[in-house]
Amino acid sequence: MLSSYQAFIFGQNHIKMQNYLCAFSTAFIIIQFSFSQNAQLEIEISGISEIKGKIQIAIFNESVLFPEKGKAYGVEYFDVNAQVMQVLIADLPYNGYGIVLFHDLNSDKVCNLNFMGIPKESYGFSNNVKPMLKAPSFESTKVNLNTNKKINIQLLD
Repeated sequence: MLSSYQAFIFGQNHIKMQNYLCAFSTAFIIIQFSFSQNAQLEIEISGISEIKGKIQIAIFNESVLFPEKGKAYGVEYFDVNAQVMQVLIADLPYNGYGIVLFHDLNSDKVCNLNFMGIPKESYGFSNNVKPMLKAPSFESTKVNLNTNKKINIQLLD
């Protein structure tokens, strides 16, 4: 039979163990839930005319910000190493995204424009939307991401 001292010690350890298990279980559920709510977006970029410079990809998740410079949810840069490239954007929360990209030939991180405001460097939008006199809408470029997905974007000159 346990003395009152042993019962007190074992009782305290049992409570501590329950607290540790509860904290561990909660942390595990939170981590699992957060991981299950993110996806990967693989983008095949075709129509690359020159193997030099970088591809800049701007990822927008709000229509009111699309496609304003400096307002993207995220921006990624990739060295151009082929005429058709595969790039991976990992850990994107489930959401709808509008993707804008351009081939930054001179690697100045700017989409260079002519005097009329038309890009001098090749560019493209998700869903391969071709702009008509102005940038396309967020809705027309929106890619719903609720699982891992692969898309193709054809660069325009």
